[in-house]
Amino acid sequence: MRRDWDLILVGAGLANGLIAWHLRHSRPELAVLLIDRDRHCGGNHTWSFHASDLSPAQQQWLAPLIDHRWPGYQVRFPAFNRRLQGEYCSITSASFAVHLARALGETILTGTAVSRITPDTVQLPDGQTLHARAVIDGRGVQPSPHLELGYQAFIGQELQLPRPHGLSEPILMDATVAQGEGYRFVYTLPLTADRLLIEDTHYIDQQRLDPDHLRQAIGQYAAAQGWAGGELVREESGSLPIILDGNFEAFWAQAKGMPCSGLRAGLFHPTTGYSLPCAASVAELIAAAPTLDHPALFNSLREHARRQWAEQRFFRLLNRMLFLAGNPSDRWRVMQRFYGLGDGLIQRFYAGRITLADKARLVSGKPPVPLGAALRAMAFPVFPSRELP
Repeated sequence: MRRDWDLILVGAGLANGLIAWHLRHSRPELAVLLIDRDRHCGGNHTWSFHASDLSPAQQQWLAPLIDHRWPGYQVRFPAFNRRLQGEYCSITSASFAVHLARALGETILTGTAVSRITPDTVQLPDGQTLHARAVIDGRGVQPSPHLELGYQAFIGQELQLPRPHGLSEPILMDATVAQGEGYRFVYTLPLTADRLLIEDTHYIDQQRLDPDHLRQAIGQYAAAQGWAGGELVREESGSLPIILDGNFEAFWAQAKGMPCSGLRAGLFHPTTGYSLPCAASVAELIAAAPTLDHPALFNSLREHARRQWAEQRFFRLLNRMLFLAGNPSDRWRVMQRFYGLGDGLIQRFYAGRITLADKARLVSGKPPVPLGAALRAMAFPVFPSRELP
């Protein structure tokens, strides 16, 4: 293996995988190495997004990676059921790994847990040191005292059913289920005519839930929908950070000049946890970089994250409303009100491009939580000396 590279990507999850994929097709002259500790890239995940979250150019270069597309989706709440139009897409980590392997060939190094990384070196377990103009750390969430978080915790089961399920489009949120210590909903993707991915999801204050309880809840939900008797194909789980507040400068100072990507860089939608649109934008940012030297790349990524942090300030306020105003078991009321709003606003919300008029609409009228609690949540001083760009 060569020892000198233009770019080394440590962690072959969604963010670094998309960087490698996009660079292979847009800048094939670059020597890019992708390293992961697991045997396959991508882990065990399903990444979904709305097509409207992406630019036409992004949709084009991502198209070969997309496994499933649907023309719309449903949401279900105690007060109403609703269908929303707009293409919804999913990428499975299994096919993601296959696409990366075909595109990158021998420039993927899997089954390798690196011993040490710096902004321009990677030390392998055998003592060998690889050099690069820049190294990007994309190894997932790094705990930080500079972010105040809630969590979106879930377990998902892919089930092969004995008969067709009859579902033609995803159910992004079924909040008619029993609530608990936070906002709970069931998320369902119809992968084939007789195969489903069912996720039991909770917006909660702590990071973990009892996995056996969630597995039992999925079985009960499937039976209630008429989908009993399914065979478990695979299971995935996660706990996505939901940002309530933070100190951007202190968070990025932790990196100490190390370029970062994905969740490690705080680059995800602060309310939904969706990360693919942010990852696609970072891949394009790196592909367009005039230089890949690590100081320039670090500054470019930090400034990109700074702009996103500023643009997401209103989303963090809404997150505090969701998590801090009212009883946890009543959080579904906030989401029910949201999904009663206009299609365009909902689409722009997912894309992270809400307007001033959207913001006014989101906070106008009678709040679905006690007014005093809502006002206290809006002013929640987690980081009274925080710097908000």
